[in-house]
Amino acid sequence: MEKLVPSPAAVAAFDTLAADVADAGVTVGKMFGATSLMVGSKAIGCLHGDAVAFKLGRDSTGHTEALALPNAVLFDPSGMKRPFKDWVVVPLASVEHWPALADAALAFTAG
Repeated sequence: MEKLVPSPAAVAAFDTLAADVADAGVTVGKMFGATSLMVGSKAIGCLHGDAVAFKLGRDSTGHTEALALPNAVLFDPSGMKRPFKDWVVVPLASVEHWPALADAALAFTAG
C-alpha cells in the first residue's frame, strides 16, 4: 500500500468525523495500515493521506455522488491500478461531505 502521510488538518477533520459517528457504534481502528472507521471488524472508511476512503458500494447513490466530487477517485490502496470498486477516496477539500458519506458507508455496511 502506498503510504501517504496525512496533514494535521486531515487528522483533525478525521478525528471530528470519528467523534460524530461514534454514537452509531463506529470505533477507530486500523485497516489497510491506516487509521480507520470500524463497525466491529469491518472498515467503513479510512484516512488516506489528506483524504478519507469510504466504502459506499459501487451501485449506490452515495458512490455516484462521491465520485462526482472534485478530485474524488476509486480507492487503490496498493497503487497498482487495482481499485476497490466499492470504495471512493474523497479529499479534504470536500470535508463538508464526509459526515454524509460516513452515514452512507454505515448504511451500506449494515446491508
